Amino acid sequence: MLSPERIQALCESSRPKLEAMRAALRAHGSALVAFSGGVDSTFVLKVAVEELGERALALTALSASVAPEEAEEARALAARLGARHVVVSSNELANPQYAANPTNRCYFCKTELYDLCEARRQELGMAVVLDGFNADDFKDHRPGHKAAREHAVVSPLAAAGLTKDEIRAWSQSLGLPTWDKPQMACLASRIPYGTSVTRDRLLQIAAAESELRKAGFRQFRVRYHGEVARLEVAAEEYERFLQADVRQRINTAFLALGFKFVALDLEPFRSGRMNEAAGVTKPATQGATGFALPVVS
Repeated sequence: MLSPERIQALCESSRPKLEAMRAALRAHGSALVAFSGGVDSTFVLKVAVEELGERALALTALSASVAPEEAEEARALAARLGARHVVVSSNELANPQYAANPTNRCYFCKTELYDLCEARRQELGMAVVLDGFNADDFKDHRPGHKAAREHAVVSPLAAAGLTKDEIRAWSQSLGLPTWDKPQMACLASRIPYGTSVTRDRLLQIAAAESELRKAGFRQFRVRYHGEVARLEVAAEEYERFLQADVRQRINTAFLALGFKFVALDLEPFRSGRMNEAAGVTKPATQGATGFALPVVS
C-alpha cells in the first residue's frame, strides 16, 4: 500500500500527466467509459464526469465471468460519482473461440465488450469509447488491447503516461474508495489456458472466491484445476491459514461447492502467473492511439 508521503510525491510528479488527460477528455466533448468498477476505469470515469458532466456515460457489461460482488460495486461506484450508468448483458461464452480458452481469450471477450460499447456510442451520438488501459499494462500480455485498437477505443491513462501507482495516488487524492482496491480480473482468468471456460466453472469459482471474501481475505485467486482448487493469497495473508478454524471453514465451503481437494499455493499471489505458465509474458509496445512506450523488463 502506498504511504501518504509516496502518494503526495506521485501526485506532484504526475500532475502534468493528469492535466494532459483532462485536456484530452475535454477535447473529445463526450465519451462512453467501459466501466468495470476497478481502479483504472473508476479513475477514468471520475475524471470524465468532472470534465464532461452529463456528456459522460459509464457502461458495465455483465456475464458469468464477472463476480457478483464486482457487479454490485460497479453500480454503487457509478452512483457515488454521480455518473450516468447503463448495465448490459455480455454473452462472450456463446463464442466458441472464447470458450476454448486460448492464450488470446481476452481478445474475444473484449471484442464482445467493445461491440456493445460501440453500439451504444453510436446510438447516443457520443464521440469516443474510453477504457482503463494504463501505461504499466504494456508490460504484460494484454490480447484484449488488440480488440481496443480495432474498435478505435481511446486509452486516456496510457496516452497520458499514467502508471498504476500514479492512478492509485490520484484516486486517493480524489477520494475514490478504489485507490487501494486489490487487482481484479475476470473469473475466466482463473482457468488455465486450454481448459474450456463454462458457465458452471465460472459460477463455481465465483462462489469459492466469495467464501474467501467472507473469511476476510482481500488479495487472492482461486485457480481452477478440475477437482482441485488452488488458492493463491497475498504474502501478508498467509499467516491466517495457520489458524485451524480458518482452514476448516474454507475447506468445508469449497468441498460443498464441488471441489474434491483444496490446496494453498506456496508462492504468494502476484498478477500474471497464469500468463507466465503459458509462456505468454512478452509485453506489447504499441498503444490504442498509436503512441509507443518503452518496454520495462
